[in-house]
Amino acid sequence: MATIPISELNDRARDVFRLVVENYLGTGVPVASRTIARLHTLNLSPASIRNVMQDLEELGLLASPHTSAGRMPTETGLRLFVDGMMQAAEPSQEERRTIEAQVGEGGPIENALSAATLALSGLSACAGIVMVPKREPILRQFSFVALNDHQALAILVAQDGSVENRVLDLPPGVTPSNLAEAANYMSQRLAGMTLRQAEIVLGQELDADRRALDSAARELVDRGIAIWSTDGADRPVLIVRGQANLIDDTASADLDRVRQLLDELEGKQEISRLLESALAGSATKIFIGSENKLFSLSGSSVIAAPYRAGDGRVVGVVGVIGPTRLNYARVIPMVDFTAQTLSRLMR
Repeated sequence: MATIPISELNDRARDVFRLVVENYLGTGVPVASRTIARLHTLNLSPASIRNVMQDLEELGLLASPHTSAGRMPTETGLRLFVDGMMQAAEPSQEERRTIEAQVGEGGPIENALSAATLALSGLSACAGIVMVPKREPILRQFSFVALNDHQALAILVAQDGSVENRVLDLPPGVTPSNLAEAANYMSQRLAGMTLRQAEIVLGQELDADRRALDSAARELVDRGIAIWSTDGADRPVLIVRGQANLIDDTASADLDRVRQLLDELEGKQEISRLLESALAGSATKIFIGSENKLFSLSGSSVIAAPYRAGDGRVVGVVGVIGPTRLNYARVIPMVDFTAQTLSRLMR
């Protein structure tokens, strides 16, 4: 159902709807008409409030889990509230200090990104997520270490000092001298390049000069570059922290939803594809429940904000994943502030 414009609700309906949503987001419990009448001064009787809530249910903005229960907002209602009624609260000074202190502790940018997820997870009681910039390593040195007659460890050392290892299947008949020859050739010819640049250069050089390497060493070089390039394309680019926050006191009543959400968090590539849609924007994005197929079963929400490199390019996304019952007014500005802090760090 498409979200109705907020202007189509009269003042009484807007007031009741807002109070139902705010109470539900605060407690996680469906809200009864007597609760609204007792807690708030609307000058309306419980019967009048109940009639308004019934009208809102017919509009698809509220729902009742069963006949005797109160009402809770639907995903359509949550979208209307977030887009048209919510008054966001700026992060408190304590929240700002916590985010800045954890993100700015120093070290590689990956440490700051991981710290950002921990900060958001702790402050929001959700799972913190961050999409890491897709950076190709600048190559410095290659080596191959034989593990047995059929496999070797391919070792890549980048200019920033990072070291990564991959197990490589060896061509038949490869000798230790072939391993050394291939490693020396790659280290001498490819230092200072990215993997993508190295693929192009190797293709041109080996085609032009077949004598540069013997056939066994040449196949080693091809396989070495191929395994690094393929692995780099498939490597998870998402850091997730604080999954335990999703199993709270209310989870026991909805274990299937929580289990489904945890399964979805394990599929990092799927969530990465969802977050990539936030890369194109300049503002925080909110995905509520089944608005995205990935969370149609678990009924979860994602709040994500892009962060930028020093040249102004959007290079990643930071945010949180949690149940649709989030304190959107508090968490959205918190995510936005974290994205701004990361952007300042990367200048």
